[in-house]
Order: sequence, then structure tokens, then C-alpha cells
Amino acid sequence: MQSAPLHALEHALWSVEPPGLLSRAAALIFEHTGVPAEVYLIDYRHTHLVPVEPDLPLIPVDNTPEGHAFAAQQIVTTDDGALVLPLTVYGDRSGILILRTTEPQDEDAREAYAGLAGVLARALRLADAHTDLPRRLRRRARLTLAAEMQWELLPGSACSTDEFRLAGQLEPAYAVWGDNFDWSITSKRLTLTVSNGTGTGTDAAALTHLAISALRNARRSGGDIVEQAALADQTLYAAHRGSQHLATLLLDFELGTGRVRAIDAGSPRVYRLRGGVIDSVDFEAQLPLGMFGDTHYSVQEFTVRYGDRLIVVSDGVHTAESRAGELYGKSALVQAIRDTRLQPPSEAVRGFIRRFLEYHDGAEPRDDAVVVCLDWRGGAPTE
Repeated sequence: MQSAPLHALEHALWSVEPPGLLSRAAALIFEHTGVPAEVYLIDYRHTHLVPVEPDLPLIPVDNTPEGHAFAAQQIVTTDDGALVLPLTVYGDRSGILILRTTEPQDEDAREAYAGLAGVLARALRLADAHTDLPRRLRRRARLTLAAEMQWELLPGSACSTDEFRLAGQLEPAYAVWGDNFDWSITSKRLTLTVSNGTGTGTDAAALTHLAISALRNARRSGGDIVEQAALADQTLYAAHRGSQHLATLLLDFELGTGRVRAIDAGSPRVYRLRGGVIDSVDFEAQLPLGMFGDTHYSVQEFTVRYGDRLIVVSDGVHTAESRAGELYGKSALVQAIRDTRLQPPSEAVRGFIRRFLEYHDGAEPRDDAVVVCLDWRGGAPTE
């Protein structure tokens, strides 16, 4: 693809108003390049790619070349010569772009098409803030109101920088209650929180929403994790007088050193994979947010090294029971961490959730669940 048509196409994509981007993207690509195109978005559960055009079929992520392009974040050439390109922004995967080209593509052409996919992914991300169409397309079943509230709270499903790769997933995707995760990055720090909701339905979602809003308010005002926890504790107590509270783990990563400051205000657990060895990162447990309103939260510290993987799970994961009554956290959880160790975080959490559901042997999990995976890439590799 020549640079002039590419630049003209980029301008055309950016010029489309948000409601029309999904429906016009493929036509604009064909108009400027002569290559038929198809756009697919990933569904909420990350099991299927959903076509923008309603007459096209769903594509499973597992065991398909299109799904492999999405999962591996690689350009894939199908048996009929089509190019499949991932649509990704800062590590957050939104879908794929299929180009039905019949001509062999050299490396320069593939790079140009990859650049096009990057432009489309960013345009779709911006459009998503102004129209419901992408979210309507991605849901293969109706979300409960509680799940709608929880998904709206999320910062995204993944994030990637030079220092780390991070991904998270909620389950059940269409009916989650109060479990949640949140993160924010600056040039020097990553703040990550994982919350384990209490109760069910919109009551649980509203409690989590209030807590996350308080944590963000303190964080965006320059407060550290102690101040964040204190404001959330006071806010929840003022609203519920201790009758409702929220278990939350707060982690603050110093990007330059790997030093982590932590507040364990509840039940989420951290597991570390380092050099093939899996262990738990244990903290002194402190009171959940909102139990008393005047709790003094103290910080504990640990350090992550290059190559470390952290898996954070809510109690809906580590206390889940099989049909036989065996706790998931007893051995199956460690096996799931081991089975997904070679996958990047976005695929690891997808695989982790799949194994978690299989553990229930067809039964519905009794509690909602969060899985967050973080790979640390800061510092120098060790021998």
C-alpha cells in the first residue's frame, strides 16, 4: 500500500463521526486501497469475535486463524490469503481487521497495513466514548444492570508499557455483581486495586461504585494509597454505618525500582510466579473499607523483579468450590497459573477464566470473580 492512499485513509477514518465509524470503516478501506475489509470486535467474555456486518458469522477465538491473530497479537495470513490484523491500543485488545487481499504482501505492505489497523483501533477507542454502538455489538447476551455498572467502572481490559503488561477479566461477564479492578499509570507509578464485592445485584455494584469513586478521587487529588484507603473507608462508613463494607487490595508500583507498597484491606489474594516457582505474597490483613470509618491503614512492601508474574484473584476464585466441595485455591488455582505461564497476560486471564469455569463442571459459580495478571518487565534480566 502506498503512503499517499494510507494518509488519505487515515484522514478519512478520523473524519467520520463516532456513530458512523463502525459501519463505514470497511467501505473507506476498500475505497482507498481496493481491498475488501471486515471489522470484528471481541465480545465481553472474550470467547468470540463479533462481526460489524450482521450477515457475517461469529468467529471463535479458540482454534481459528482469526482468533490466533487476536490472541497472539500477530498478523496472520489465512489459507485463502487474507490478512488478519489485531486491533489494539496500549495493549488493550478490541478486535481484528480482516483484509481480503489476494496479492502476496511484502514486509513493507504488512507494516503499512499494521499501521492502518492501529489507526482504526485508536479511532474506535475514541468513538466508544461517544456512542453505544460498539458496546451493543460486543454483548452476546443482555448485561444485568449490576454488570453494566461494573463494566463502566473498568479502566479497560489490558494495559502495556515498557515496565509491565497487565490484564484483567470479570466473570460472569454478563452478570457480575461487585468484584472489580482498577488501575492508573503515571510516568513513575502504577496504582492497581482489586476489590471483592459483597452482596448481590445492584446493591453490590453500587457499593463498589462508591468505593472506586472515592479511591479515584483521592488518587486524582494526589493522595497516596493510605489516603485513598482512608477516604474510601470514611465514604463507605458515612453511607452505610458499617453495615456494608468492601474488601480491597491496593498496590502501588514504583516503575523505576519495582518497589511495591501494599494495603491489604480484605480478601483478594496475590500469587507470584518467579523462576518457575509459585508462591503467595502474604500481607498482614487489615479491616475492609467502610467497616468502621476511622481505620488507620498501614503500608507493607515487597519488590518485583524482571520476569515476575503476579496473579491477583478475588475470593470468588480462591474460595470457589467444585461439585465435590474442593476449594479451587487448594490446588487447581496453582495449576491454572502453571498452565498459563507462557501466555501473555491478556491470554493468561482468558485461559484462567476458562479453567475456572471448567472446574465447576457445568454448574454456575456461586460468586463473581476477578482475575488480574501482571508481568513485570522493569529492570534488567537476571541470570
